[in-house]
Amino acid sequence: MLLQSLFRFNSPPFFLLHSTMASSSLISPTPSLSLNHQTSFASKTSSSSVAFRGFKHARNLEKSRVSMNVSVGSITAVDDALFANYKPTTAFLFPGQGAQAVGMGQEAHKVPAAAELFNKANEILGFDILDVCINGPKEKLDSTVLSQPAIYVTSLAAVEILRARDGGQQIIDSVDVTCGLSLGEYTALAFAGAFSFEDGLKLVKLRGQAMQEAADAAKGAMVSIIGLDSDKVQQLCDAANEEVEEAEKVQIANFLCTGNYAVSGGVKGIEAVEAKAKSFKARMTVRLAVAGAFHTRFMNPALSQLESALSATQIKTPRIPVISNVDAQPHADPETIKKILARQVTSPVQWETTVKTLLSRGLEKSYELGPGKVIAGIVKRMDKTSPIENISA
Repeated sequence: MLLQSLFRFNSPPFFLLHSTMASSSLISPTPSLSLNHQTSFASKTSSSSVAFRGFKHARNLEKSRVSMNVSVGSITAVDDALFANYKPTTAFLFPGQGAQAVGMGQEAHKVPAAAELFNKANEILGFDILDVCINGPKEKLDSTVLSQPAIYVTSLAAVEILRARDGGQQIIDSVDVTCGLSLGEYTALAFAGAFSFEDGLKLVKLRGQAMQEAADAAKGAMVSIIGLDSDKVQQLCDAANEEVEEAEKVQIANFLCTGNYAVSGGVKGIEAVEAKAKSFKARMTVRLAVAGAFHTRFMNPALSQLESALSATQIKTPRIPVISNVDAQPHADPETIKKILARQVTSPVQWETTVKTLLSRGLEKSYELGPGKVIAGIVKRMDKTSPIENISA
């Protein structure tokens, strides 16, 4: 959804991003990559019975959470609030579209487990995705259809690169919460064992195609508003909407951080936003090089395809909390996860609330895994003292 949307500003420096953002293998916390292993915390029980099952976070904390599974017939219901009271210490954060850059993935050749992910991806996609990542051309890598799977694979390859370095496995074992910016939510769910690497890649591939088709069907645009808080940006949208027809109306699509929000909508609506921004004291506006109005009703045509694909995909309860972009909450019930992933393409990205919640709950250290340093810039803008390390592939 984004082509290039990463900019550095002066005093203080921060990064501008709009990132929207789709077998039984797993990027798991085990010492080596497993393409044929999945972990589940939902054990089946007999009809009308109740089973309690404790599980440990990957870091082998002394504490263990207890989940309740209620089985009726062959259907096992999982308490969706299982992770509601999570207390984060170490987080893995995965980037979304817009983070891609020609040359990413070069380190994958040096780590067999990372290289194997690209090999597996080539079989699923039908072309050499690593070659596109490393050599481009930029226009090809930036396309919605290719950038999404490229970022997904490169980000999970970064996990394997981290695992291969001294102390890397200990870091992976310490992670007790994960999330990703729009597309990155799929990466986070794969890392957390909700679905296999292969199934996640198939979803991401379809997601990119469906969103591109939706963008082609209804012409829209996006613009980043720099220097305003969310209330002011909403007022700006309201003022613009008074001047355009219903089909051209705009809304906030990405809540990244104070001073950096992305607005999506019809082309005329976006033009009205740009014309009025200075009168609302915006520092500047940046039209984003995207295919359409992502995270709005303009993406409705993509919903049915995503819903069908998600319905046919095996999704399990994540082994650690995965924070949703839709409501900034972790979900444990596989059926709820499927529904919320479909909703994600038409719902505003609640990244600001997600990061603020992690920090307020005591997050001690985070890692950005994948191309770019956009997420690190956002985190530092919210809290300059919060430690975050970039792991690229």
